[in-house]
Amino acid sequence: MSGTLDARATGGRIVCFGELLLRLSAPEGRMLQQSPALNLCTGGAEANVAVSLACLGHRSAMVSVLPDNALGQVAVDALRTHGVDVSGVQRRDGRMGLYFLTPGAVVRPSDIVYDRAGSAFADADPACYDWEALLDGASWLHVSGISPAVGERPGQAVLDAMRTARALGVRVSFDGNYRASLWQARGTDGAATLREVLGHADLAFASERDFALVLGQPELAQDGREDDAVAAAFAAFPRLGYLAATRRRQHGVQRHDLDAFLHTREGSYSAGTYSLHQIVDRIGTGDAFAAGILDGLLRSLDLDKVVEFGLAAAAMKHSLSGDFNPASRSQIAALVDGMLDVRR
Repeated sequence: MSGTLDARATGGRIVCFGELLLRLSAPEGRMLQQSPALNLCTGGAEANVAVSLACLGHRSAMVSVLPDNALGQVAVDALRTHGVDVSGVQRRDGRMGLYFLTPGAVVRPSDIVYDRAGSAFADADPACYDWEALLDGASWLHVSGISPAVGERPGQAVLDAMRTARALGVRVSFDGNYRASLWQARGTDGAATLREVLGHADLAFASERDFALVLGQPELAQDGREDDAVAAAFAAFPRLGYLAATRRRQHGVQRHDLDAFLHTREGSYSAGTYSLHQIVDRIGTGDAFAAGILDGLLRSLDLDKVVEFGLAAAAMKHSLSGDFNPASRSQIAALVDGMLDVRR
């Protein structure tokens, strides 16, 4: 079965909106307090998607606000290096959003500390984005639930972008990317805001836990309730046409099993399990999956092939350091075709 996207949704640019961050991480096997020096890389959920899509041959563009200083330039240069259009990235006064990573090992899980309050992106006036111009010629807009969690202003900007996309006939992709710590800092769980945002999405990357929260039905998060959660989501959000998610089983910090699902109103599709050992870096794997799904829909693949490619992209990212997944289509396709012995 092929996708049901119209002609406009199979061409044009993919516009990604969100905050660019710098990641500072301790070397492998060390904690932050042990490390006299930290490794630096650029990331951010939506930027990760933009980079992956560019590396897969699509015209991707990033919209964001960065400080007009050397740190902001580092982030701009990182996107430009991978072929992402950065003409929609504004430079203003303010600070750079940061996060600090302690990589996990053996029995110690990874740990992240955010330092992004009051960033140039968080403080930007929603009116600074000319969405009609930014979305001109776009086929998809990709946003995530992180922006509303960061603050009221970026949350309003996300809604403005999604409403404009709907008016222009641009499809909307939304990744839940729930960040409990950011919402807690705002004194809310974010359910009401995320419900409004989801109402504008054509494609959502979300699990039963996300819908349990957003719909106020905690029972949907229970084991074995995935089908109920999917049905409830399609009933609650009439615009929604696609739901996609990965499922992870952890046997240790560096040994996981990963599979994936893609649901439509007509049926469901799944991909086989990848057994992942000696994981290098799992940050950005969900973004790699999102980019892989969007790639398959843009290429009008059969939906079983769409989810298969998306899962392979996510699996590949586990082997790469940093937030970005620069893997090419041929490298991911080789994994899909079983040229690497990691599937069962």
